Amino acid sequence: MSRLFLLFLFVPLAELYLLIQVGRVIGAAATILLVILTAAAGAALARAEGLRTLAAIQESLVAGRPPTDELIEGAMILVAGLALLTPGFLTDALGLLILFSPTRRPIRRWLVAQLRRRARDHAGIIDVDFRW
Repeated sequence: MSRLFLLFLFVPLAELYLLIQVGRVIGAAATILLVILTAAAGAALARAEGLRTLAAIQESLVAGRPPTDELIEGAMILVAGLALLTPGFLTDALGLLILFSPTRRPIRRWLVAQLRRRARDHAGIIDVDFRW
């Protein structure tokens, strides 16, 4: 099975399990309120970080530098915002990890290293669809 399939299978199951367990401890209404509050707070934080990153992109362009890191961080902030809007505590934790600068930067470095490794591993492969 592919990793993506397993991810889409097990993450919702884990989220559901956690929501049920938290609901048993603090009650259903409090759990629903907590999920709504984390989504709202996450959306506000993602917007603020997104605007900050957009300003950094503009500064890089004005300085004549390619905004490579800033664009990657912008994509990461978008993913974090989507994770925070998804109901559940695991996705909220992931979204917050990506959203905060002190943890986002090491994640970005790891992600770039993974992308470079994959590009290096697939160097020299040319996939052509040739038809007469």
